[in-house]
Amino acid sequence: MTSYYRKGFGLKAAIEGQLTADYSSAVVDAFRAGNYRLTAGPLEFRLAREFGFCYGVDRAVEYAYETRTKFPDRRLFLVGEIIHNPHVNAKLTAMGVEILHRAESGGFDFSPITAADVVILPAFGVTVLDFNRLRAIGAVLVDTTCGSVLNVWKRVESYARDGFTAVIHGKYFHEETRATASQVTRHPAGRYLVVLDMVEAREICEFIEGRGDAAALERRYAAAMAEGFSFDRDLVRIGVANQTTMLSGESLAIAEELRMSMIRRYGEAHLAEHFRTFDTICSATQERQDAVVRLLETGPDLMLVVGGYNSSNTTHLAALSRERGVRTYHIEDATAIDLETGRLRHQPGLKAEERIEDHWLRDARAIGITAGASTPNNKIGETVLRVCAVAGVEPDLPV
Repeated sequence: MTSYYRKGFGLKAAIEGQLTADYSSAVVDAFRAGNYRLTAGPLEFRLAREFGFCYGVDRAVEYAYETRTKFPDRRLFLVGEIIHNPHVNAKLTAMGVEILHRAESGGFDFSPITAADVVILPAFGVTVLDFNRLRAIGAVLVDTTCGSVLNVWKRVESYARDGFTAVIHGKYFHEETRATASQVTRHPAGRYLVVLDMVEAREICEFIEGRGDAAALERRYAAAMAEGFSFDRDLVRIGVANQTTMLSGESLAIAEELRMSMIRRYGEAHLAEHFRTFDTICSATQERQDAVVRLLETGPDLMLVVGGYNSSNTTHLAALSRERGVRTYHIEDATAIDLETGRLRHQPGLKAEERIEDHWLRDARAIGITAGASTPNNKIGETVLRVCAVAGVEPDLPV
């Protein structure tokens, strides 16, 4: 019989010292003490007031550390990455946690796992199919799925239960969206469709209003829709949800666009029969986006956004900054700044190839900085110190 844990093991005191050693930062502490500003010669760093690890990430990382302490002699497996930060995942690997990666076919190979092993489910959650496969093996399951993600699951599952197709604003290839979309399979007639952005949402709106080729759309969205999905049949009743880390304003705008299409198609008096929506952006994502907007209002010369390239919330923080016309660099960590040449390596957009900048720091005096919800504080601190080293200045840190 599978043992299933979701509420921790009460071992926080035992792991607290290691977590502090692995992820804390004196530089970030100095930012907090200095009203989120830090000077270094002529430079002033301005840190967003909401940044880095959110509650869900904190919980997932703590729970993974507790699991290693609770089961010191067991083999530990992690289904995918615990969060989208290479350093955190590397720490877990160093602790003896084996990370399982998706095969090219899109599935996980669970054949090495036995009933004697322990399996950690990541903060993004896993699909219904993968969860059932793991339960059948009988291994101990430690579930770190974020509570905000679980709230979206409940919403999507309720749509499927009531005969509404879930239209999900998200990235169909992202682990969270895969897991969320799979919740419709709890009901035989459950259906989902994933739209990436407003462009795709408007294509769906066009079809709802009677314009568009169903066959062409089914080919285009083949990887982003449920098996057996029919554009003719499954867009009559829809419920909108979103990946928790998408840009809030875009999610709300997409929901409104779909709502208006349903009104034009069926009339406002019948809207409730055909359309449902609920804002499922997580509060931490929203807070970090709002904090970046407030920081940009102070007029920084450039923005550094620190975090994994495959971190959805981090890429959206960078996009938010670029959209407001601020020179923005999304870097994974401090090593993106070359100490010898001063060059900076960054990702200029979602899934874009890395780019090298030669004179990125020229004429910059006010440097804004933030980090995605999966970025530990020490990576923020290391980045600030690396910028100072390249600029030839010393940060004003308390002794």
